This record gives sequence, structure tokens and C-alpha cells, in this order.
Amino acid sequence: MSDSLLLEIMLIGALGVGSQWLSWRYRLPAIVVMSVAGLLVGPTLGIMNPSEDFGDLYRPIVSVAVAIILFEGSLNLRLQDIRGLGRPVMRIVTVGAFLSWILGSLTAHYVGGLSWAVSFVIGGVFIVTGPTVILPLLRQSKLKPRPAKILKWEGIIVDPIGPLLAILALEVILVLTNDGHSLLSLFLFMLASLFAVILGWAFGRGIGWMFETGHVPEYLKSPLVFAAVIACFTIADEITHETGLLAVTAMGMTLANIRISSIQDMRHFKENISILLISTIFIMLTASLTRATLLQIFRPEIIGYVLLMLFIVRPLSIFLSTIRTDLSKSEKLLVGWIAPRGIVALTVSGYFASILYDEGYQDAALVTSITFALVFFTVVAHGFSISWLAGKLNLSAEGRPGTMIIGSNSFTVALAKILKEMNIPVIVSDSSWQRLSKARNAGVTFHHGEILSEQTDYRIDMTPYDYLISATEFDSYNALVATAFVPAFGRNNVFKLSIQRERGDHVEDLDPTIAGRVLFSENISLEGLCGKIDEGYVMRKTNITEQYTYPAYLDDRVHGTILLFVLRVSGNVEYYTDEIKLKAEPGDVVVSLTPPSKEVNKIKARLDQQHQEQNNQ
Repeated sequence: MSDSLLLEIMLIGALGVGSQWLSWRYRLPAIVVMSVAGLLVGPTLGIMNPSEDFGDLYRPIVSVAVAIILFEGSLNLRLQDIRGLGRPVMRIVTVGAFLSWILGSLTAHYVGGLSWAVSFVIGGVFIVTGPTVILPLLRQSKLKPRPAKILKWEGIIVDPIGPLLAILALEVILVLTNDGHSLLSLFLFMLASLFAVILGWAFGRGIGWMFETGHVPEYLKSPLVFAAVIACFTIADEITHETGLLAVTAMGMTLANIRISSIQDMRHFKENISILLISTIFIMLTASLTRATLLQIFRPEIIGYVLLMLFIVRPLSIFLSTIRTDLSKSEKLLVGWIAPRGIVALTVSGYFASILYDEGYQDAALVTSITFALVFFTVVAHGFSISWLAGKLNLSAEGRPGTMIIGSNSFTVALAKILKEMNIPVIVSDSSWQRLSKARNAGVTFHHGEILSEQTDYRIDMTPYDYLISATEFDSYNALVATAFVPAFGRNNVFKLSIQRERGDHVEDLDPTIAGRVLFSENISLEGLCGKIDEGYVMRKTNITEQYTYPAYLDDRVHGTILLFVLRVSGNVEYYTDEIKLKAEPGDVVVSLTPPSKEVNKIKARLDQQHQEQNNQ
């Protein structure tokens, strides 16, 4: 049994991470790919059933994973992020959540055919979206900042609220049925929820104090937070079931807003763990479903319930809750459509279904089927439509991948100008207003400020930019900037210029794992590039065609030409480096820094042709 269980763990991890890679490679919604993979190895082929194979460990594993995922998401909830969005977000997570609960419960009763008790309990569960499904969608869709922040904040804040509403509904039902319950139990539930918030806040403040006063060494900080999340969740959950999610959300938000220096390292560590957990847990949940559950989702009342939740309940609750806010109609339409349900809905609904069934509500047997139907259909519908709808509503930042350039000088400004001419998003950032004068005079988008400042996140919309080039006169600073942005852009998309050996910082022995890749060539430094611009070198675009091939272009180029980047037919930009040898295809455009002699010859040839035409006349 141990060998087969070990094999199953290996298969779950491979399917989870493989699904994430396939979704990245072919630009598919990751949660859709994971759902299909889980259904194939579970109820379809019968290769595994994690809920049976893991036994008593199954539910604690899933619960702890959900707690870690929710904590990682709440680490991104900084109050500065909702500047200008405070009122819409608060209305959506309060009024919108309440309306969604009531409308969803009415739909479950009148359309889904469930009893009032079961309807109001699962109505609370189904208000959740959560980071397990929202964050992968936002990563895929590249929305503009406003709608992206609204969806992120709603997903993370409402995630613990949904189970709490379900528990509240359950407690009220048990009190009304006089089944051994009284108003005291309802009061104790409220008290336990308040305790969970206080517990999470205390954990967050305590960890922050320990980190800032040096009571924890650097190498123990991430493991300590990891253990503290599990402890915070378990303590609250043991007191009252499902309040643990509220506790870890409060803990994450506290850490995110007390401005401790180690928060960024923890955020990257937790994000990596969270992606792994989302991948594996989604596979486990879908693989644990039975064929009977899958067949039940095609019942007319369940399909009707799902359709009303998609097209009536969600849009109506968002539109009503955002009346008299500054959200545009386009933003309301997008937010009103996007509400995929995920891991929390699947796990929590199973818990309530078992309790309701034990209390004599026979229709609770349908809860698992209804939950999976809502999860699967919302995941598929929203996963495949978010990018398309955002584009139609002009809320998408999709387009040619842009470049952020750190350092304003003659070369970077010339590079920014040619990128702008080719309709490629570009911005030049520098902390010196004087150095930025070159970018300002050239009409290039610029940012004045320290790129490593925490405030940069609020002043620059990073969404349009896929590449970062650090090209200041200080080699050590270039390495620092590149290293800081590797987690955000990816190592392959972060570049620095070669070390300036004549007047640089003398950091030739810098660890090669630090910073990004060297742009263009090891033999081409910023000093050399700026010198060539001063000598009259120009940026030149060359179209590669079937007649004028890339090898022909390479043979024809003037000695001293520096190849900069290739603009692909698809709109992607690929920069030249020593590590990857690019090859342009017909339809691509090669941009190079060309010696002035060729441009002079071209101008001379054009003038000679014009002079000859005048003589012929």
C-alpha cells in the first residue's frame, strides 16, 4: 500500500505541475486543464481516488493546503492597493456578498429543488471565489489594474466569509428546529469568529515583532511563518469549524500591512508553495469524484441552477452592490461575469453536506453534485472568456509585450524611441530628473523615481511590460535591480548590460546566479553603446522576406552593426543575447544599431536617384 500511495503522490504532483506548464505553454486556463486531468485519472479511468486512498489524512491535507493558499493570497492585500477602490471593494464584499447569498439560496430552493435549510447553507458557501481560481485567471488574462485588484480583493476577503455565512445559516436552522441548540450556541459562534480575527492579528503582529527585532535568523523566517500559518489555522478551526480560514486571512493581511523588511522574500516563497498546492489539491479533489456525482450534474434542475447563478445571480448582485460607485459599466460587466468557484467551495460543501444529511435533510446528498457542477462550469466559462471579454470591454492590457528600461541615457532613449515607433509599450525609469530630460525631450513615456522603492508598485502599472532592461552607469545597481525583478518578470525576461570594465564598479566576479541575462553580448557595454550613439550610429529596421532572407541580411550588414532585437510576426519581441542565437523568419523585423556609413550611403543613393530623375526630365 505504501508503494502505491507513493506512486499516487508522484502522479498527483506530475499532473498538477504538468497542467500548469501546459496552460502556460498553450495559453489555456490552468484551472480548466487541472480539472480535466483530475477527472481523467479519477472517475473516468479509475486510476486513483485520493479521498479513499489517503483515508483519514485526506481532509486535513486539503484543509491545511487551503489555509496556506488563502494566507499567501492575503499577503498581497496591502491597503495601498485599494487607493481609489475602497468603496467598490467594500460594497462588493459586504452588500454584494449578502445579495449573492440571498439570491443564490432562493435559486437553490426554487430552481435546484433543495429544501430551505440546505439552500441557505450552500448559498453561503457559493459566494466564494478565492485565490485558488482567481489568481491563475488574473495571471493568464493580464487585466488592467482596477478590475484585477477588485477581483483579487473580493476573492481573498470573501473566501473565509462564505463558510462563516454557511455556519451561521446552519446554526440558525438548528436553533429554529430546537434540535438541542439554543441562542447561546449562535452567540458562541459569533464569539469564535471574533476570536479567530484577533488570533490571526496576534500571530501577524507577533511574527512581525520577532522578525524586526532579530529574534529569528533569516534562514528560519519562511519555515517559521509556514508553521505559524498551520498553528493559527488549527487553533481557530479546533474551537469552531471553518473559522481557521478567517484567522489565516487576518494573519496574512496583518503581515502585509505592518511594513516588515522580510515580507517580500516570504511572499515569493509562499507564492511558489501556493502554486504547487493549488495544482495538487485541485487534482486530488476532482480525482476523488465518483461517476454517479458526474452523472447527476446533468439533471435539468442542476443545470438550470448553474445557468441562473452564472447569468442572473452574480451580475445582479454586483450591479446592485456597486450603485453610486465610480466603477464604469465595463468594469461592472467584467466583475459581474467573473466569479469562478474553486477549492474552498469543493471542500467546505462536503463538510456541510455530511452534517445536513446526518440532521435528516436527505436532499443534502445532491450538494456535492451541485457544487462540482457550479465549480466546473464557472471555471470553464470564465477561464475561456475572461481574456476575450476584457478585450471587448477595453479592460485588457494585452498587446505586444512591452519593455521597462531602467536608466535614462542616449542609448536607452534611442532604444525606447524605436520601440515606441513599432507600437511596443516602453517606459524609461530613472531617479534623476536631469538624466530623464533625454527621455522627456524624445517624447518617450518615463517614470521619475527610485525603481526599487515600495511606492513603485502604486505609481507604475507593470501589466504592459514583459521585459526589464537595467542599463544604468552602475554595474552593481544594475545587478541589484535585475535580481529584485526576476521573481516578477522571470529570469529569461530580465536583462542587464555587460560590465563596464573601464569605468564600472569592478564587479567582474559577481556570482552568475545574481541578476538577469547579459543583453546583446558580453563585449558590448553601456559605455560602448552610448559612444556609438554619439558617433552617429542609428537604429535601423530590416524586414525579412522570402526574397531577402535572414542569412542574406547577415551577409549584407555593415561591419560593426549590433543586433538588438527581433519583432516576430506574432507581435512577440525577442532580444539578442550570447546565450540564445536568434533566427528571423519571413515577416519578422530585425532591429539593429547600424554604423552611420550605411545610412549616409542610402541617403546619397537616394539623392543621386532624385538628381538623375530631374536630369531625365
